[in-house]
Amino acid sequence: MKFKANGIDIEVEDTGADGSQNDRPVVLLIMGLGMQLIAWPQDFVQPLVDAGYRVIRHDNRDIGLSDGFDHAPRHNFLWQTVRARVGLAVRSPYSLQDMAHDSLGVLDALGIHRAHVVGASMGGMIAQRVASSAPARILSLTSIMSSSGARGLPGPDPKIAAALLRPPPARDEESLVAFSLGFIRLIGSPAFPNDEALLRERLTLSLRRGYRPAGLFRQMLAIGADTGRRLDELGRIACPTLVLHGEADRLVPIEAGRDTARRIAGARFVAIPGMGHDLPPGVNQVLLAHIIPFLNSAPKDTAS
Repeated sequence: MKFKANGIDIEVEDTGADGSQNDRPVVLLIMGLGMQLIAWPQDFVQPLVDAGYRVIRHDNRDIGLSDGFDHAPRHNFLWQTVRARVGLAVRSPYSLQDMAHDSLGVLDALGIHRAHVVGASMGGMIAQRVASSAPARILSLTSIMSSSGARGLPGPDPKIAAALLRPPPARDEESLVAFSLGFIRLIGSPAFPNDEALLRERLTLSLRRGYRPAGLFRQMLAIGADTGRRLDELGRIACPTLVLHGEADRLVPIEAGRDTARRIAGARFVAIPGMGHDLPPGVNQVLLAHIIPFLNSAPKDTAS
């Protein structure tokens, strides 16, 4: 279902609400770069619902079924990458702060005053901005396989960085699914292998639901434009914070997660052995074993 949030149409999935829509504490899930709300798998969502939470997912702007920004001013991606490497400001058609306002707008549209916010990868960066810009509305922050955005942190494995920028060889469905599978094999969790048939099915569903490669690159520009600019914001986060990161993450190395936790007062950091940069069932079980007790221990506010 679509809601008007921050002036644009955002696709939202609301799971676990009871009849009155306000008795369960809310968990807002924010997904990462180029990923749709369905990238939060049911084996992540349903245990949260079973634990008593109402779970809100949404497609970030420019991805999935939410409004796109093909009309926005164009910025040459390779040139902006060069600017980033020499320390110059990256120009992007929108910012991670804009995306944070989108997420808060989703809560507004649903009449939710306070929520736990959980973000993965780029979604963790957005969640950090949500927590810093609207502290009265955030019960807790969970940042998964994400980063503080500090300059000088280790970047992706060069092979993975090259694969991220490489265009698919063809645009037919079979080729795109194979291309995505290849990338997930590069960044996946070595100790938690995926069921490839199930993964292929999910990738096919995602492509059919919404294929927006230009949106992915605009989101990458938003990440680049935010590099080094979120650090003061992290120091202002006062809610309970949990930072989770895989020791085998080759896309966003674990030092990025450690740095995030260091910059947020009182944050708890947990390293996950064998976890890469994906959410296979085994990883979800481990993450939720930390997340659900953390949410249960955070301040309660059922009057959402």
